Amino acid sequence: MLSYQHIYHAGNLADVHKHAALAWVLDYLTRKDKPLSYLETHAGRGLYDLAAPEAVKTGEAEAGIARLRAGFAADHPYATLQKKIAAKYGLQAYAGSPLLAAELLRPMDNLHLAELHPQEHEALQAAMIQAGGAQLYRQDGFEMAQSICPPDPRRGLMLIDPSYEVKADYARIPKIIGQLARKWNVGIIILWYPILANTAHQPMETELRQTFADAMLHRQTFPPAREGHGMIGSGLFILNPPFGMEAALAEIAAVFAKAKAH
Repeated sequence: MLSYQHIYHAGNLADVHKHAALAWVLDYLTRKDKPLSYLETHAGRGLYDLAAPEAVKTGEAEAGIARLRAGFAADHPYATLQKKIAAKYGLQAYAGSPLLAAELLRPMDNLHLAELHPQEHEALQAAMIQAGGAQLYRQDGFEMAQSICPPDPRRGLMLIDPSYEVKADYARIPKIIGQLARKWNVGIIILWYPILANTAHQPMETELRQTFADAMLHRQTFPPAREGHGMIGSGLFILNPPFGMEAALAEIAAVFAKAKAH
């Protein structure tokens, strides 16, 4: 299915959860003077205009990054990135994970980005040319990951962030992650998934926890974006979490708690 376009949801509460964690991990990895690989299976367009009619229509960015931005410490990698993106692209610009990675990584690092949707892929190409380039793949992201793993260099991170419009994703993701982890046993693999009121995510979450006992799972719950909206939280499943990840996630959760209290 090629109907999903993230512009309607860019900068929402799930994006803040996911991107703040991703920014922290990339900042951690780039402190060491060794190259790394960044792989993303469902990249999207990379750069979003939060003043676009699609973003304004849902109001999700207004309830997300607009509310939570001030809650991050000024030196948090996510906060630093927000300032950098605003200065480079404008105050209404929001970086998706591919652009976030491109801005935080170094010339020695490799970026591999897959996006199957034709319009999203075209927009991603334009965003990445402006950001400094990456290796782009207009193909199924899981196929890209299987063909590249283990990447060179072996040190690095993969983000798996499908739209879940294809409901079969919930059933097949644990097996796919198992295959990728066997090929790339040193890689950090981060899976994002929605926490749903109808609990459709729960069998996948249970299977992942049973299969990967040493992995880290972090849930961030929040109110639905509007009445009847099925997503009531954001989940991150992290294989080979780096040192300090638990404290970093607790810091992000504190930002959400502070915003909720106000």
